[in-house]
Amino acid sequence: MKYDTETRPHGVSSITGDVLTEAMPWIKKITGETIVIKYGGSAMEDPALRAEVMADIILLKIIGVNPVIVHGGGKAISAAMKRFDLPVEFVDGQRVTSPEAMDVVRMVLTGRVNQELVEAMNEHGNMAVGISGTDAGVIVAEQADPRLGRVGAITRINNLLIEDLVAADYIPVIATIAIGEDGGCYNVNADVAAGHIAAAIGAHKVFFLTDVDGLYEDYPNRDTLISAMSLEEARQMVEDGAISTGMIPKLRSCVYAMDAGVKKGHIINGTTPHALLLEILTDKGIGTMVTGDGDSEAAAPLGNFAAKLIENREA
Repeated sequence: MKYDTETRPHGVSSITGDVLTEAMPWIKKITGETIVIKYGGSAMEDPALRAEVMADIILLKIIGVNPVIVHGGGKAISAAMKRFDLPVEFVDGQRVTSPEAMDVVRMVLTGRVNQELVEAMNEHGNMAVGISGTDAGVIVAEQADPRLGRVGAITRINNLLIEDLVAADYIPVIATIAIGEDGGCYNVNADVAAGHIAAAIGAHKVFFLTDVDGLYEDYPNRDTLISAMSLEEARQMVEDGAISTGMIPKLRSCVYAMDAGVKKGHIINGTTPHALLLEILTDKGIGTMVTGDGDSEAAAPLGNFAAKLIENREA
């Protein structure tokens, strides 16, 4: 036997119960919905952080959310290119991708990064399926700029494979390699891909995990961190160029997805412990949330248990 002084030497905090109670209405709102998570930055590079984020995504799946993961892998690509003695060059913040570099990008994103994420998630059960945008032509692109080589601008998303995997209760983990209109492959920006995919599959929300706490009006002044903004305010910031370079594709993708019907966009710090859970399941959340007009939230089709959770939910 074990005594209470051994197992609970400092007692039991009521805070845990308060947190679970606070989460309940948010669980009821999100269950049955599909969300797109763009995953990147330090949270992907650090194995411990990666394992934590993957476990949180599994928890979301268990409570009835349908996550779709979209990832790049910029740091890993740069490191691999240096090992192969290939130049690492950027133009206007975008990687110059020669045909030789494109081979490295495919190798890193689909052969290493994608499989690391799938393996970390499948530690908890065989739910994750790794694919790239070339599988079933999920992401189709054309050359964005001759100066950038094999860097693509997305022309369309073929959403059937993603929706089939979600319907079969799998979690798609998508590496952002696109099939080209010319038959080759293109490297596409993961932020942009997440926005396009969220729009194409009719996601409820889109999340961008980054290395900062959210969107700042005047970075890095902590007092200017924006907790919430409207779609129109986001659109205006993009048009005015009033944000840091790294945030431009994230906010622009929020606007693109929400113009297509996605209800909310979230920019959060993936290095914060349990950032996704805090943003989705607590009253205050963290990071920056972009909301559309009206913010009505219709329920998605649910399984039997999930349906019972919302039987008495207000319309």
